[in-house]
Amino acid sequence: MQLRGSELEAQLARPLLPAYAIHGDDPLLAMEAADAERTAARRAGYSEREVLEPGRGFDWSEFTHAMGSLSLFATKKVVELRLPTGKPGTQGAAAIAAYCERPSAELLLLVTLPRLDRSGQGSPWFSALARTGVIVDIWPLDRQRLPAWIAERLGRQKQRASRELLEFLAERVEGNLLAAHQEIQKLALLAPPGELSMDTVHAAVASVARYDPYDAAEALLAGDLARYSRVIDGLRAEGEQPTFVLFVVASALFALQEGNAERIFNRTLRRAVEGAMRRIAPKRVEQAIGEAAAIDRAIKGVEVREPWEAFLHLGLNLAGGAKA
Repeated sequence: MQLRGSELEAQLARPLLPAYAIHGDDPLLAMEAADAERTAARRAGYSEREVLEPGRGFDWSEFTHAMGSLSLFATKKVVELRLPTGKPGTQGAAAIAAYCERPSAELLLLVTLPRLDRSGQGSPWFSALARTGVIVDIWPLDRQRLPAWIAERLGRQKQRASRELLEFLAERVEGNLLAAHQEIQKLALLAPPGELSMDTVHAAVASVARYDPYDAAEALLAGDLARYSRVIDGLRAEGEQPTFVLFVVASALFALQEGNAERIFNRTLRRAVEGAMRRIAPKRVEQAIGEAAAIDRAIKGVEVREPWEAFLHLGLNLAGGAKA
């Protein structure tokens, strides 16, 4: 049986077949198809899972053993076979075909691989998988369908966007669904449910590939400690210089102390400063500025302290400084 990716959900609602092979061009859709199959298998009582990724010198008797054995307490098992090259070789092809000739009701084979050419799809082992189970073809999403795809994904997190915003997001990711998925996840973190504004989307997707110090400062002043910590950890992991992070955070704190949000040019951060003026006690702001000065000394080596840990400490203290 051969299905398109969009048809898999309906098939998984029925009794599962002994084998599934997922091949295609888009990594996100292929990953989601495999996740859907794993979820369906768990619901169906496949409590054990074994993953095999054959490389050079792989002994295919390991696959044969995996397909013929269960642990002491498991009654059903999923064996996941990952073929990054799409070519199992002579021994692998024979082993896969042998299982397909005698499938087991207690075992489910999930094969993931890149899209095969016409010759690969006509090979005996691939044809055996099609006869025994399901071949899931993952095709790239057409550019003209991308805005609707983004709208559907936003709807899952209770967000909506105008046609103009959907086109903006589609153009930004240039047909890369994995990048689109990351943008949508970012919007779930940074924006509330409901209609998304252009300002919100522009601010949220300002940097796809990396964390932004302005995001850290905005989360700090918004009192979102979890997001602040996540961004600080991300900046640290990406090798951002703590000096620039401190510049952004300290600038926001000074603007907050002065009651002058207009000195902040970043629109999203400026709004965070305006909101924090009504929420954070002046004494706590003063203490945070003192901690920022200590971070500066740590960066310069004058004070023995880890700057990134000090950023997190600053966030914890400021988070407790809301006005009663």
